[in-house]
Amino acid sequence: MKKIFVGNLSWKTTEEQLKAHFEQYGQVISAKIVIDQMTGKSKGFGFVEMAEADAAATAIRELNGKTLVDRPLRISLAQERDRNTERREPRESYGSGRSNYRGSL
Repeated sequence: MKKIFVGNLSWKTTEEQLKAHFEQYGQVISAKIVIDQMTGKSKGFGFVEMAEADAAATAIRELNGKTLVDRPLRISLAQERDRNTERREPRESYGSGRSNYRGSL
């Protein structure tokens, strides 16, 4: 099984459209569009998992730069995340903790 990164997706693209776009090259296990949790809208990228490595390679080669819902897709083999590495800490919303207040002298 090979996971493919699909970038530059139109916000109108559905997971069904994404899956159908790749099925012409082989069995698609899943097609997932990444959704912003705050807005509920697409982040403009997603992932497709294909059953066969050869089919995934052919799909990447044939579909990269091709249009889906009026947008040229950017397609590549997905990079696996190191699950042992902790996520970055969120940035503090109030600066570095040092005050810029000079007060009156």
